[in-house]
Amino acid sequence: MTTIQKQDHNPIAHLTAEDVENLGRELDALREKVIASRGASDAAYIRKVIKTQRALEMGGRAVLLASRYKPAWFVGTAALAVAKILENMEIGHNVMHGQWDWMRDPKIHSTTWEWDHASPADQWKHSHNELHHTYTNVLGKDNDLGYGIMRVDEGQKWYPAHLGQPLWNLINAIFFQYGIAAYDLELGKNLSSKKRRNDPGFRERLSATLRKVRRQAAKDYLVHPLLSGPSAPTTLAANLTANLIRNLWTHSVIMCGHFPEGVETFERTSIEGETRGEWYLRQMLGSANISGGPLMHIMTGNLSFQVEHHLFPDLPSNRYQEIAPVVRNLFERYGLTYTTGSLPKQVASAWRKVIRLALPNDFPAKRPTTAPRPTPAATPRAAEPVRVAVAGA
Repeated sequence: MTTIQKQDHNPIAHLTAEDVENLGRELDALREKVIASRGASDAAYIRKVIKTQRALEMGGRAVLLASRYKPAWFVGTAALAVAKILENMEIGHNVMHGQWDWMRDPKIHSTTWEWDHASPADQWKHSHNELHHTYTNVLGKDNDLGYGIMRVDEGQKWYPAHLGQPLWNLINAIFFQYGIAAYDLELGKNLSSKKRRNDPGFRERLSATLRKVRRQAAKDYLVHPLLSGPSAPTTLAANLTANLIRNLWTHSVIMCGHFPEGVETFERTSIEGETRGEWYLRQMLGSANISGGPLMHIMTGNLSFQVEHHLFPDLPSNRYQEIAPVVRNLFERYGLTYTTGSLPKQVASAWRKVIRLALPNDFPAKRPTTAPRPTPAATPRAAEPVRVAVAGA
C-alpha cells in the first residue's frame, strides 16, 4: 500500500488529464441519474429497515427478561446484536450521511438522528463526513487510516512501538465504539498538549462524549438488566455480548473497505489543486468492496459497496448495488483495478497488512549467500528454473 507517488508501477500512469475529467463527468452523470430517480420505493425501504430494527431490539430485550434460561439468552442476545448492527450500519451511518434528507422527514434526518453509539452524532459527522470523505486515504489528513494508532504505509517511518499494532488493532476492535469516540475527539493529540487540553471547545466536546458514554452504559448495563429482575446478571452478560459482536463486526467491515491489499494511499501533495475527476479517481483507488448476497449487504450497511459509497456518500445506500455494475464497467474501461473479495478474504488481507506494517520494511533481513566452491568431483549441471510465487495469484 505504498503511496501511489512512490510506486514503481503507477496504476494511473496510462490516464491523461482528459481521461480523468471524462471519468469525472461520467460519474457525475450517474449520480444525477440516481438523484432524479429517488422516490417512494427508497423511502419505503429505509422505513422498513427502521421498523425491522426496532422490532428486533424490542423483541430481543423482551426475550432477555427470561435470559437466565439458555435458549432465551441466545435468542435475545442474537436479536439484540443484529439490531445494534442494523442501527449503526444501515441506519445511523447512512442517515447521518444525509442519504435520506431528501425525504424531509424530521425523524429520519441527518440533523436530528442520534445513534446507539458512544460517539455523539455531531462529532462523528465532523470527523467522518467532513474529514474522512474529503481526504480519503491521504496520509496525515485522513485519520481513518489506522485511527492514529497504527502504521499504515511502508513510506511511514517505523518505530519499535509499531510492533504492538496487531494488539492495538484487536483491542480497538473489541471496544470499537469507544475507540471511535476517542478518535472523533482526537483524544491523543488533544491530551498531549496543555493548551489543547484546556481549550474550551475540546473540553465541551469531551463533556458531551462522556455524557453520551454514561447514557449508553446506563441503558445497556444498568436499566435493562434491572428491568429483567432475577435475570439481571444474565441480561447484563447478553448486553455485553451484543455490544462486543457489534463492535467486532463493524470494525471488520470498515477494515475490509479501507485496508486490504490493492487499496492505495496518497501523499498530501497529491491533492493540491485536485479536480473533481481526480477526487473521484482517489475514491476509486482508495476503497475495496466485499462480495456477497443481500444479507451481507444490509448487515454491512451496504458498505460492502465501499467503492460506490466513497464515490457517492450521500446517495441512498439501497442504490449502491444497482449502480455497482456501472461503476465496475467504468473501472474496466479506464484500465483500473476494482478491488473486491469475500469477507474472509478481505478480513485476512487487512490483518496481514496490519501485521506486515508492524515490522520494518526490510524484515526479515536478507542474508548474504556464498556460492559453494565446486569440487573436482562435482559434475556441472544446468541451473533449474526458480519458481516465484506472485502475490495475489
